[in-house]
Amino acid sequence: QVQLVESGGGLVQAGGSLRLSCAASGSTFSFKTIGWYRQAPGKQRELVADINNGGRTRYADSVKGRFTISRDNAKNTVYLQMNSLKPEDMAVYYCNAVATFYDYWGQGTQVTVSS
Repeated sequence: QVQLVESGGGLVQAGGSLRLSCAASGSTFSFKTIGWYRQAPGKQRELVADINNGGRTRYADSVKGRFTISRDNAKNTVYLQMNSLKPEDMAVYYCNAVATFYDYWGQGTQVTVSS
């Protein structure tokens, strides 16, 4: 019913920037929140940032001031702008959409940060 496709990951030097995109198709009108999660090797998946239907945002303390989540409703796309990247930001980043009866996950995009 819903498909989420992430893009924008890649290799970046510490201190650099990337912008991740999550393009949604299907019954997107039912979304309550859309968020970005990440999972590093050997660690649990954690919330990075999310945004609700009213535009309210929240961030993990570790990324506050460096990352910005935004959305373009006309394009059914959510973005994560990542600035001042650190090696500890290296992870697979996943898009998540919460709907009334289900939630959905993309397949993830790899972010690699080199020193």
